[in-house]
Amino acid sequence: MHLLIAEADHVTYAELLHQASPELVLHGSDDPAELAQLAARCPLWLGQPDLLAGLLEQGHKPQWLQSTWAGITPLLAPQLPRDYRLSRAVGIFGQVMAEYVLGYLLAHERRLFARLAAQVEQHWDNRLPRSLVGRRVLIVGCGDIGQSVAQFLAPFGVELLGIASQARVQAPFVEVAGMDALPRLAASADYLVNLLPDTPATRDIYDATLLARLKSSAVLINAGRGVAVVDADLVAALEQGQLAGAVIDVCRQEPLPAGHPFWTAPHLLLTGHTSAPTEPHLMAQLFLDNLTRWRTGHELRGQVDFVRGY
Repeated sequence: MHLLIAEADHVTYAELLHQASPELVLHGSDDPAELAQLAARCPLWLGQPDLLAGLLEQGHKPQWLQSTWAGITPLLAPQLPRDYRLSRAVGIFGQVMAEYVLGYLLAHERRLFARLAAQVEQHWDNRLPRSLVGRRVLIVGCGDIGQSVAQFLAPFGVELLGIASQARVQAPFVEVAGMDALPRLAASADYLVNLLPDTPATRDIYDATLLARLKSSAVLINAGRGVAVVDADLVAALEQGQLAGAVIDVCRQEPLPAGHPFWTAPHLLLTGHTSAPTEPHLMAQLFLDNLTRWRTGHELRGQVDFVRGY
């Protein structure tokens, strides 16, 4: 079986997969022209949605495509085919995303960046730090990654609230409500953590109306998709002191262009889409698990419903 690996790190993926499944015939590249030459002979594709969307645009199509990203937005463009099996990366980002979220929660409570600024100014900052105990953390997007983040944060004594497509009972959350409850829960949150995918229903939800409901001490962390935040509204809210800060990992345009207001917005930290990088050995394990499922006709882990968009 021929497998196309469209990845910047295709050599590492090839080594991992050859060791575990030597019967696979592997073809790897990150060059679009070379990928186009290889695609016709490969019924299975593994790789980056941005590279593979170009192949679909050219008329190539796999039997099954395994994305190495959790987000598959480039593959959902309306002109692209949808009559193949598509699975996104699931079950491999929970730990690193949880570490990212916890790191910035602790940095805020311990006043890390304020102390660094004080040191640069040679000013002795002896303001007492705060604790995470009792802080209300609202996780917007309680799927695979959101669940992992919640489980990671629970031992720190935070109160966990969640937003999902539908209300449900889900430990360790105190409450998981539907999207219509976002304004209510956001109003009492100390931390608002966005982990939503990019769908028509999740775009522009952090607008001026919602941001105005936040506590002035609240912090927004966006590690989901950049299109969830109305950029100008967030900048205005920060300038007006409607929230204490924002940690932005994902933006509408990446890399963020020079002159964008995020570069100079007060109390906004950009983290360059680094919150949850794909670990090749974990991704290879997921692919091999799904390969067995594909061969036996079972549903794939992370199988995408093209109608829902995830």
